[in-house]
Amino acid sequence: MTRSRPAMLVAALAAVLGLTVVLPASAQPARDAGTGVAARRACATPAAGKHQAACLALLDTAADGTALSGADATPLHPFTAADIQSAYQLPSALLGARQTVAIVDAYDDPTAEADLAVYRAANHLPACDADFPCFRKVDQRGGTDYPAPDDGWAVEESLDLDMVSAACPNCHILLVEADDPSFDNLGAAVDEAVALGATVVSNSYGGAEFNGEQDYQAHYDHPGVAITVSSGDTGFGVQVPAAYPTVTAVGGTTLFQDGSARGWGETAWTGAGSGCSAYLAKPKWQKDRLCHKRTVADVAAVADPSTPVAVYDTDNEPGWLAAGGTSVAAPIVAGVYALAGNATTVTNAYPYSHSRALFDVVGGSNGSCGGGYLCQAVPGYDGPTGLGSPHGIGAF
Repeated sequence: MTRSRPAMLVAALAAVLGLTVVLPASAQPARDAGTGVAARRACATPAAGKHQAACLALLDTAADGTALSGADATPLHPFTAADIQSAYQLPSALLGARQTVAIVDAYDDPTAEADLAVYRAANHLPACDADFPCFRKVDQRGGTDYPAPDDGWAVEESLDLDMVSAACPNCHILLVEADDPSFDNLGAAVDEAVALGATVVSNSYGGAEFNGEQDYQAHYDHPGVAITVSSGDTGFGVQVPAAYPTVTAVGGTTLFQDGSARGWGETAWTGAGSGCSAYLAKPKWQKDRLCHKRTVADVAAVADPSTPVAVYDTDNEPGWLAAGGTSVAAPIVAGVYALAGNATTVTNAYPYSHSRALFDVVGGSNGSCGGGYLCQAVPGYDGPTGLGSPHGIGAF
């Protein structure tokens, strides 16, 4: 796939399919990585003490607070699937056919399947149809008694589905909808995803650490299954379940096109979650010097809403949206794990012994902290971007 597609090709595709689709290409002009945009959270933050998570999707907004469509987002030019594959040098057209990536979220997205079909068609990805039944939706017990719908979580689900599709279009996708965003039910949904055969599980949600978070860790500990979790969108600070040492915590970057040999550059996104856990022990494979407990993050991918991805969602949304947040990064990395196809034999420590197969992200920060690398992107390991972003599949 090429790095980006002219708008006329997408318009032609829309005409053939009879769709009203506006999907901007991202090749020209290269975006300014320093341009900030207003963004709104798709999901409300739960009240303290509820042991609940919030989804971490961010939507670029107009002055009146409404979500921008792809057309209105110019000159942001949200990234397409081809852009994501190009930026991270992914063999997406070749691999992933025998892998199942599960997406765990709360509540129901009633238009998930139809919206995913539009995204995949507009991005020239194989359709999930009778010939390639690559999409399945279940409740947290594996059935079809779906929970109540929720507009904010529906955006999150569409974002996750689209990003897994972008990274691994040949993968099967299993959407598991928890009854609500409590850690009890989200954890049960993760367990169900594994029971149904997922080889990778993506989780784009989180909440502030709390005493007792250890009680939920078993839900995110499934040897032989890669589990990715967004690190958070509020800058320096640690969230769960990203803090569990049994998951790959995915931080966030600002991604932009440049004149380098790669053709892309990245810096730490100011909103990426990072830091030193207050409660969870340090895994033996982490060696950073200033945190004696679990350090977040492990790796990273694009998350800055100033350099957004294109997402399609019609559940109380206009269709094409420009989205960011570490909700973008976690499902991309989940797709990369699936492309590698090694989840049954490797652990989440694997990137630490294969860091040369990552793009080291240098520059940018997500706040102030006692140790520079915990909140600043420096050569080698750092908190906001971990070991770096995917450079093909060698680190996974």
